[in-house]
Amino acid sequence: MTTRRPRPEIRPRGHALTRGGREKLREDPERKCIVSGESQPKAGLIRFVVGPEGMIVPDLQGRLPGRGIYVAADLAVLEKAVRKNLFSRAARQQVTVPPGLGAMVEDLLSRRVVDLLSLARKAGEAVCGYEKVKDWLVKGRARALIQASDGSERGREKLRPPNGPETLISCLSAGELGLAFGRERAIHAALAAGGLNDRVVEEAARLAGLRGAEGKQVGEMIAGKDTKDA
Repeated sequence: MTTRRPRPEIRPRGHALTRGGREKLREDPERKCIVSGESQPKAGLIRFVVGPEGMIVPDLQGRLPGRGIYVAADLAVLEKAVRKNLFSRAARQQVTVPPGLGAMVEDLLSRRVVDLLSLARKAGEAVCGYEKVKDWLVKGRARALIQASDGSERGREKLRPPNGPETLISCLSAGELGLAFGRERAIHAALAAGGLNDRVVEEAARLAGLRGAEGKQVGEMIAGKDTKDA
């Protein structure tokens, strides 16, 4: 005689708006940061695994095999994990941390955000340029406003995030933003609701944490060159 296991209860998921306009599921999986010891949604953490020969490897997409080691997406926290040898403690074995791990992760994340934005552009879910972005904002199509961190501040009062500060992304440089749109530089961009929205916002939030821009998405980090082709 076999015993039937009770089916897990399925509960409706609530939504909460996070930075950049992402509708975050309140029941997102949580993992524990090896530095703080606190559990938080995986979206705010960087996953690492122990690779060949005991080398620590960043796993931004969460697909590499092996037990995950999680660190908050914050440069100071990541540096502390390296300094105090917390990767070895979490892995329960001696591991090797590659030199400049923080810079490596930042570079990988910035490329990932640029690549995702490029995909959004090709899917018609993202535009750049002052006039196009303004048009999307006026028509209510923009879900998030993206502004280069190193642009002029002259236009910051002219373009407002569609739903307040939580829907502003400003952790990319003008050169990085330009790469996503096939040009040398870009200052303003907008992201529409769509399949890539959540992924762009999530990765941009992690990049902002590593660049120390998490609390500066509005204000001095807002950029806006008053040009029509920026």
